Amino acid sequence: MIQLKSVSGKEFYLNNDLIFKIERDYDTLITLTDQKTIRVMETPDEITQKIIAFKRQIYQTLPGGN
Repeated sequence: MIQLKSVSGKEFYLNNDLIFKIERDYDTLITLTDQKTIRVMETPDEITQKIIAFKRQIYQTLPGGN
């Protein structure tokens, strides 16, 4: 899960496997696989980097991970 901040300033955690798409307009709009949407403060690039860091952390803890 990745930590994000809603446009109202509230921090929350999102299961990144539920993300269908990310769009950038005035703010960032995340569409989930169930078509619900969330507006967040982070840019698409920041979200992508958070997902990469989270997945690296997961895979490095597996046996044989680097």
